[in-house]
Amino acid sequence: MVALKGRAGSFVVAVFCRFEKSQGNEFMNTRLSGPVLAPATGKARRMMVLLHGYGSDGNDLIGLARYWQPSLPDTLFVAPNGPEKCPINPAGYQWFDLDLNREISRLNGSKKVRPVLEEFLSGLWEQTGFGPGQTFLAGFSQGAMMALDVGLRLEEELMGIISFSGGLVGEDGWEKRTRVRPPVCLVHGEEDEVVPVSMSTASKKRLENVGTRVAMHLEPGLGHSISVEGLGFALAFMRQIMEEKQPRGKQ
Repeated sequence: MVALKGRAGSFVVAVFCRFEKSQGNEFMNTRLSGPVLAPATGKARRMMVLLHGYGSDGNDLIGLARYWQPSLPDTLFVAPNGPEKCPINPAGYQWFDLDLNREISRLNGSKKVRPVLEEFLSGLWEQTGFGPGQTFLAGFSQGAMMALDVGLRLEEELMGIISFSGGLVGEDGWEKRTRVRPPVCLVHGEEDEVVPVSMSTASKKRLENVGTRVAMHLEPGLGHSISVEGLGFALAFMRQIMEEKQPRGKQ
């Protein structure tokens, strides 16, 4: 779980889509739902989707929205729960299961859940009227891995992807199959004992090799968590992108 907590009051729980898919002998019947924080201005101009870490839930990540909302008052925040209950924490969720070989389980798990998140985003955009170009996709740990995994494979470019304590999963040649290059923000604690900081540094190199714009913040002494400094760095990243997309004469 992310160390920065915050239930942030009462939220609307919204169901955005239902996804059913047969996978071999498995049958996935998933209804993604989670807390939503409406824009402070009452009218949204963009959206941010937040993906929680292993064993956590959408309430954990919606707490980040409370920190960012004063600076992003016209942003709709959505934090869906993962599609599966977490075996080590029945009160929490996971995007995919983990076994002793973390690299293989991440690779196989991301492939399995990828269409669920893609369908969720499509349904969300249809309901809100927004599109990838008005959406930031962010996540922590396992959620950060899925944000990168899905966000870099979409047909249309997102406003940006923010990864807290995550990184790229696998070497399956996605770079050759898509020309989408949304800007990416990588934030990681140098003392992370769960997801090594090398995952972010290796991801930065790989992304930059294909022309992706990357901003990275590595924090000395920080473990598997999100700090105020990391949140501020991500906010500066989003502000810069929004300023660049602002029509001239309205800045």
